[in-house]
Amino acid sequence: MDKNIALNPNEVVAFLQKRPEEFTREDILRFISEKGIRMIDFMYPAEDGRVKTLNFSVNSLAYAETVLSEGERVDGSSLFPSFIEAGNSDLYVIPRYRTAFVDPFIQIPTLCLLCGFYDKNGEPFDCAPHATLMRAEKAFEASTGLQFEAMGELEYYVICNEDTLFPATDQKGYHESEPFAKLNDFRRECMDFVAKTGGQIKYGHSEVGNFTLDGKIYEQNEIEFLPCPVETAADQLLLAKWVIRNLACRYKLDVSFAPKITTGKAGSGMHIHMRLMKDGRNVTLGADNRLSEESLRAIAGLMTLAPSITAFGNKNPTSYFRLVPHQEAPTNVCWGDCNRSALVRVPLGWSAGVDMCSRANPLEKAGAKDTRGKQTFEMRSPDCSADIYQLMAGLCVAARKGLEMPREQALQIAREKYVDMDIHRSENADRLASLDSLPTCCTQSARCLEKDRAVYEEADVFRPRMIDGIIKALRSYDDAQLHREARGDTKLMRKLVAQYFYCG
Repeated sequence: MDKNIALNPNEVVAFLQKRPEEFTREDILRFISEKGIRMIDFMYPAEDGRVKTLNFSVNSLAYAETVLSEGERVDGSSLFPSFIEAGNSDLYVIPRYRTAFVDPFIQIPTLCLLCGFYDKNGEPFDCAPHATLMRAEKAFEASTGLQFEAMGELEYYVICNEDTLFPATDQKGYHESEPFAKLNDFRRECMDFVAKTGGQIKYGHSEVGNFTLDGKIYEQNEIEFLPCPVETAADQLLLAKWVIRNLACRYKLDVSFAPKITTGKAGSGMHIHMRLMKDGRNVTLGADNRLSEESLRAIAGLMTLAPSITAFGNKNPTSYFRLVPHQEAPTNVCWGDCNRSALVRVPLGWSAGVDMCSRANPLEKAGAKDTRGKQTFEMRSPDCSADIYQLMAGLCVAARKGLEMPREQALQIAREKYVDMDIHRSENADRLASLDSLPTCCTQSARCLEKDRAVYEEADVFRPRMIDGIIKALRSYDDAQLHREARGDTKLMRKLVAQYFYCG
């Protein structure tokens, strides 16, 4: 029995008894035929980061085979206005069989597949976010001999009518249970539906943020995924946002992935954990249970490119209302162990060599299980305004940059950027002053990307016109003074929140 398939909630996996990466067109056609599928939906992210959908009616098995093998053409200028002109805008969308799942929301049996974009020559569209990530992943492995894996933490607010019974404690919602947390059942159902789309979830919980405003409860939640190949990690985050919004709409709830809802309350991030793999083994830790040299060098790359990574991971002005001191969001370029004030955090990784389960459960015999494979390092600046595929590609490039540096240079950067204290405490002011800062607005982020663009364009990963489009979009906000103007201006802050409430 394959334990990766047993109990899998994705109906296609359960039926075929195959891992998704093994799916073939014949498998998909068999599923369509035997399960009575009446619709096929092609799904793909556009420039705005949202899922777009194209519906096909299954009127014959022959037509289903045509759809699955040939795809369809779409208007690229409507999907990617910054990268494609209307005069030459046709693109093909081709399904990726490994992403197949049954739509959990509609009564008509519908099979959904994520798609890739291809140009008139049958080549991957050079500015497609998914194609960019594929080039980044390929360049990383070719250069380092390692595989780059990731997982996301998805934070969001759910909004419902105020309930005066068992009120929550303001900004103390972390892991809160019912009845003080009102929306845990909604999160559980979200997790179940995300799993049906193929999402490999680690856990879910209520988060720090909760407050009331204008008769509404705003309750923050988080869903965290398991590590997997970076392409799959991006797909799962994309679909999870789609699921959560659809389920909220069904229950007449509101949901926001916006980085900041109001001042003085916890913002929502989208932290990305990374790990380095070699032949199926996690090499993030070395033999001494400390970070491996490869990990230190990869972190050095993240430190070097951190300011420009915001161009992919923090894409609207309210992103920079979250990246302020004393809000458990990073503002400076540094890293540390278990340090939530640092940009890159190395979380606890089960590396103590102690069988805690046998201590908690005396009937269990102590074992010597190797748990080092769970170790990751976490980038804490991104939020859900990000283009998920661009962001993952940018992180992949940065890690490769660190591993391509001269060894001693990379290790020196890692040593210099390490912090073992809360850098925002007054007694650590000198250390804080020695660290580079992240951008404070989209305008600065664009400037950082312009400075570093050659690194992202190396190995043909990010195409120049994609970088041009990202820079142009960031500069269009003209937000260099916005934070100062919004400070104390409640009307302006509310206007900004409303404008970016449904970002990404």
